[in-house]
Amino acid sequence: MRRSVTRIATLTALTTATAALAAGPAFAQDAEVPEPDSFTSMFTAMAGPDTVVGPDGPAPGEAGATGTFDLRINSDEEIICYEITLDGVTPPYQSPARTATHVHEAAEGAAGPPRLAFPNPEDDGNGAMRSDGCLQGPFTTGVLAEGTDTGEGFSLKEIEADPAAFFADTHTSAFTAGAVRGQLTRVPMGGVDTGAGAAAGDTGQPLLGAALLAVAGTAVAGTAIARRRARG
Repeated sequence: MRRSVTRIATLTALTTATAALAAGPAFAQDAEVPEPDSFTSMFTAMAGPDTVVGPDGPAPGEAGATGTFDLRINSDEEIICYEITLDGVTPPYQSPARTATHVHEAAEGAAGPPRLAFPNPEDDGNGAMRSDGCLQGPFTTGVLAEGTDTGEGFSLKEIEADPAAFFADTHTSAFTAGAVRGQLTRVPMGGVDTGAGAAAGDTGQPLLGAALLAVAGTAVAGTAIARRRARG
């Protein structure tokens, strides 16, 4: 009886180990955190299907699909808050990364590695897909380059230094190079480059949508901030 129990335990352990190996390595999830009191910068990306680039050059995105990536950064605390809306993107998502919705490092017209992986947007019941929250580094993507995760060592200060060197996208099984893609653009807030419409030294509370529209010159950013105030 004792031998049988030992044999069963051994087989169970081997089966578990085999399943873990088959599933591939486990990658740490980025920490979901509350929204900070203030931000150091804000960015947006208007994503579409016509600027998608794969490893071999330009690739087709999903016709008619669009995406809006609104990002607020507190680089002192390595926190990024995101509000992502996709329209016309058809799941299922697919990517070698931990999720299929990313910020990559690459200039317009070029491909590059993911540096940030966001939760994939889900159906909001109104015909669009949305995802929002805040992540804090250290960041991981689940993609390895020469044995190192492509998010390892990444700092949000790199986006602040050169936002045009980064793009946002999402990938699906039908469009593995990207269903939509858009380069990051800085949104100047309150006369200085701070997030959520706050001037330096302010409390970090967002401006009303109309005021944001006047300052930033973008309806997308104004709508996003108005939505956040409505929630709060």
